[in-house]
Amino acid sequence: MGEIRGFLEYERKNEDTILPQDRIKNYNEFQKELPTEELKKQGGRCMDCGIPFCHSGCPLGNLIPDFNHAVYRNEWQKALSILHATNNFPEFTGRLCPAPCESACVLGIIEPPVAIEMIEKYIVERGFKEGWIKPEIPSLRTGKKVAVIGSGPAGLAAAQQLNRAGHEVTVLERGAKPGGLLRYGIPDFKLEKKIIDRRLEILEAEGIIFKTETEVGNNYDIAELDGFDAVVLCGGATDKRKLPIPGSDAEGVVQAMDFLTHNNQHVDGLHKLDSKYNANGRNVIVIGGGDTGSDCVGTSNRHGAKSVTNFEIMPLPPEQRSKDNPWPYWPFTMKTSSSHEEGVERNWSIQTKEFIKDESDKLKALKTVEVEWIKRPGLRPELKEIEGSEKEWPCDLALLSLGFTGPEKSLSEKMGLEIDERTNIKGNKSYFTNKKNVFVAGDMRRGQSLIVWAISEGREAAHHVDKFLMGKSKLPVKGEGDLPQV
Repeated sequence: MGEIRGFLEYERKNEDTILPQDRIKNYNEFQKELPTEELKKQGGRCMDCGIPFCHSGCPLGNLIPDFNHAVYRNEWQKALSILHATNNFPEFTGRLCPAPCESACVLGIIEPPVAIEMIEKYIVERGFKEGWIKPEIPSLRTGKKVAVIGSGPAGLAAAQQLNRAGHEVTVLERGAKPGGLLRYGIPDFKLEKKIIDRRLEILEAEGIIFKTETEVGNNYDIAELDGFDAVVLCGGATDKRKLPIPGSDAEGVVQAMDFLTHNNQHVDGLHKLDSKYNANGRNVIVIGGGDTGSDCVGTSNRHGAKSVTNFEIMPLPPEQRSKDNPWPYWPFTMKTSSSHEEGVERNWSIQTKEFIKDESDKLKALKTVEVEWIKRPGLRPELKEIEGSEKEWPCDLALLSLGFTGPEKSLSEKMGLEIDERTNIKGNKSYFTNKKNVFVAGDMRRGQSLIVWAISEGREAAHHVDKFLMGKSKLPVKGEGDLPQV
């Protein structure tokens, strides 16, 4: 697999990037393309490891050693075919996935793992450049109609798979343009929106119908769904977690996703940047780490923030895996994103206690306390405040990056759908809800998760929808699942 001694001969090579001081002047992607010969070497680092743990690390089950080998042999069109066999949208995952496959790479035990995510991106980009990616129009139509609600990665994957099975698919999206989180949650410097649009052109040419500014239960009557043979709910987990502390109603306390969505719409030319969401000249504090917090840091720097600070309630992660976090599990180690490189003061083990307002109810500072986590055998860690560690931080824009509690409840309530113990819409292993022809996939079913999981869920759900409609399905699936709950 690859070059027999490739993992010994070649070092991992990542893409070079435009310097931080230059790239924050715009919202463009900033990676520099690697030459083909270097990419072949990177594919050649893939070991003949016997048991490719990368398969189990990838929620999609991507055939990683196979496409790496094809890249090493300069068989790019073959590599694309292998990649598309399990992943509808490698141009998204190749840019945005945290690459659990690389964390499970066998080579990663002793050396930097194979650059799987980067190779994936270059395979699909080569495919678009060479014109290999073309609409796959089904030769026969089944006469069955399916509505997909939500056009994020789960909805797009479900729609494409169901369309390929010959069903007539209509995607209902409440936003101005399709894409969901991809379009309105991910900054352009991580995913330029032309990348979404070129794929949407393919999907539309395949026969998928997109209806935007269409919110089911609001300006689209739920009764109209009766005209479809099956409905697939693929909305996001968009119910934002709040921070109920004194002063949380201050002007200047903003939800991170509202901040990012508004800015993405601004970059798209839909409106001017509202002063409420403008970080220019302001002391910005991002509360909460993770990808969303990192995106807020990068966006604030592009606005021209006076200062950018990041609070994380968890302790500083180790540089290397701890003994209780062995390979091939996801490593809970220190991670520095490209946005962090652009400028931020990072603080761990810190808890925000109060938003301090001025006389006009505008945010002027944050009050915090340092914390420690007390570990006890068999019990969850206990959070303890450190006495005498209180501090005030100048702040006139606080961005709450605290995650989500699940999907919004309005649609499930109107449709009479059951909710599980994690406040998600309840769906069994075959993605059935308690309504016979209504399915659920993606973040609506599993909660806030990764793009790669959303695509996987959309693909899996499509198989079970097709089987429900036709009695059997040729669409790929990783498990057969269960019967409907009703």
